[in-house]
Amino acid sequence: MKRLCLSMIFALLGTLGWGPAHAANVQDEMPDAEKMRFCKRIRDHAIQALYRRDGGVPMKLYAEDGANGPRIMNVIIRHIYEDSQITTPQQAGVYGQDACNQMMETKGVN
Repeated sequence: MKRLCLSMIFALLGTLGWGPAHAANVQDEMPDAEKMRFCKRIRDHAIQALYRRDGGVPMKLYAEDGANGPRIMNVIIRHIYEDSQITTPQQAGVYGQDACNQMMETKGVN
């Protein structure tokens, strides 16, 4: 029994030496290209929110977990449901993508 325990301990300790010698640098900020792709996906959600609003479906909000995605999406959905001047999918898409780019502070976007 002692041999089994000792061999397991040595096996676990041996794997610790194979790990990286230093921690990787973690960046808190997303690159602009990734922000632009994210906002294009938000645009699709904005268009879907317009279709749901026009179809009489109640507003569906996302659970906010502290991340930017659900917070931005909920702001856009609320605005689309409240603003009756957004009537076409193109208007909803442009609003969704522009609002997302503004909230994400994306640089280099027209």
